[in-house]
Amino acid sequence: MGTKTGTQVDVVSMQKKKRFWRRLWQQRFLYAMSVPFIIWVFVFNYLPIWGWTMAFQDFKPGLSFFEQEWVGFTHFQALFSDSYFYLVLRNTFIMAVMGLVIGFTVPIIFALLINEVRQQFFKRSVQTIAYLPHFVSWVVVAGIVIRSLSVEDGIVNTILLSLHIIDEPIQFMTKGPLFWWIVTFADLWKEMGWNSIIFLAAMTGVNQELYDAAKTDGAGRIRQMWHVTLPGIRSVIIVLLILSVGNLMSIGFEKQLLLGNPMVADYSEVLELYALNYGIGLFRFSYGTAISIFNSVIAIVLLFSANYFFKKISQESVM
Repeated sequence: MGTKTGTQVDVVSMQKKKRFWRRLWQQRFLYAMSVPFIIWVFVFNYLPIWGWTMAFQDFKPGLSFFEQEWVGFTHFQALFSDSYFYLVLRNTFIMAVMGLVIGFTVPIIFALLINEVRQQFFKRSVQTIAYLPHFVSWVVVAGIVIRSLSVEDGIVNTILLSLHIIDEPIQFMTKGPLFWWIVTFADLWKEMGWNSIIFLAAMTGVNQELYDAAKTDGAGRIRQMWHVTLPGIRSVIIVLLILSVGNLMSIGFEKQLLLGNPMVADYSEVLELYALNYGIGLFRFSYGTAISIFNSVIAIVLLFSANYFFKKISQESVM
């Protein structure tokens, strides 16, 4: 009996191997197409992890890897003992949370509204106009924002003065707490249309019969959006939200660098800009690497925490 069972297991195993190799051969062109992307990910995402060793060295350019002086966690100790680091961490966290809350919910609302438009020409026109800012450089966007908020002839101050909401122009770009809102809404204007694309694509997959049943029950357009459309794209929303939480601290530095100025420096400095200025800018490569490692570790912790949380409450996850 034991020999017969072992033979059956061997036969099943051989059949599985044959199916695997047959499927591999049938899809050989798809696998071949994926090879360049695998190489790209390895070269630009995994190979640079070797550079993390710099954070534990007193790195000096020109010396080989084995000639570098190892200093352990000295740079991390310097990082966590720097009071300015915590100011930068505060700015990064606040702008990241504001960007997540506003930059994630508004594209969903925009997609819901666009999905309800029945006039195709108007719908496509609005979509095209909303997508265009995504392709505009942050240099141009920053120029538009600064010009719009100018105290001399900025459109925002002009409108507020004409409506008698204010008595004198507001110097938006010199007020620290306002800087967070300026960055958040500038980013929203630039990326709202682009970020709504995936939600619009998901909405096209919602079963039309559900809308017909909702209409039969007397549901209006708003109730259909709430009870049919949103539940229909719930999986997409949760997966994207988990990924967004994982990238919470990786908000870049272009917006802050271009829109910031010395008068709002205490509100505009973020972790990546801090690494650029106090790491690479001062030739403290090991210190800058320590900042990047800290940022990456926080991102991993946030990703796994968000994935665990949503898996518990909704059975949705990305891993």
